[in-house]
Amino acid sequence: MVEELVAAGVALVSAGAVYTMAAARVVKQYERGVVFRLGRLRPEVRGPGFTMIVPGVDKLRKVNMQIVTMPVPAQEGITRDNVTVRVDAVVYFRVTGPAEAVVRVEDYRFAVSQMAQTSLRSIIGKSELDDLLADREKLNQGLELMIDSPAVEWGVTIDRVEIKDVSLPETMKRSMARQAEADRERRARVINADAELQASKKLAEAAKEMSEQPAALQLRLLQTVVAVAAEKNSTLVLPFPVELLRFLEKAQQGQQVVQQPVVPTVQQPVGQSVQQPVAPAVQQPVQEQLLSPPSRLDVVSGGADSGQD
Repeated sequence: MVEELVAAGVALVSAGAVYTMAAARVVKQYERGVVFRLGRLRPEVRGPGFTMIVPGVDKLRKVNMQIVTMPVPAQEGITRDNVTVRVDAVVYFRVTGPAEAVVRVEDYRFAVSQMAQTSLRSIIGKSELDDLLADREKLNQGLELMIDSPAVEWGVTIDRVEIKDVSLPETMKRSMARQAEADRERRARVINADAELQASKKLAEAAKEMSEQPAALQLRLLQTVVAVAAEKNSTLVLPFPVELLRFLEKAQQGQQVVQQPVVPTVQQPVGQSVQQPVAPAVQQPVQEQLLSPPSRLDVVSGGADSGQD
């Protein structure tokens, strides 16, 4: 009798252990459990930890609640300004309603992927090339709104959508490079012209100051000569101002006027001989003095001496 009771107890314990093992489930911290009893959804959602179900009657399905990073395959389309581009993106989403994600859609991951591809094609057709390249933040918000609208019914929330890369044809890349080069050249010319304008204004002010002080022009000329001579060139071209030539010409004319002697005229009575001043003899070589004919002054002097004798 005792043996039968022990055997029954062992069998009962074994059956309980087997039932416990069959009914026991463990839900991880980042998961939620959705229970179907005889194919019907139970209203309560099992949280993380140890939980029990009825073996053979209940079926537990675990749903991941972590943020899922899903790359969107590159989509090729034509923009609003008729440019063929190839755009790829990435979608960040998470499940907020485990029951809806299991019941309302067969595979919420595949559904979100297809919706993201369709929305990306729609965004490409509605946007221009400059918006895809420069205003991506606005396009990301529009793409997120387009994907999030149907995903809410599936118990999925779109956290963020990012456009990763925009591939352009080679011809368009060359055209954009030429455009950028032309724009930079235009800005360089504008900056250069502005610098010339400012320099011309400063030079005009400097010329006005130098006109009041003529010596400043000479000092500036000497500074230019020093700056050019520092380069150790073999040839030095020195600009000579016209004002300096005029100054030297006036100075030379004034010196000639001062050096010319003034001969005074003396009134003598009639009948008296006037002795003319003898011009100073110029030292000439002996050969020239012998070969030169007698001057008028020598003839006059000789006649006077003979008359007196």
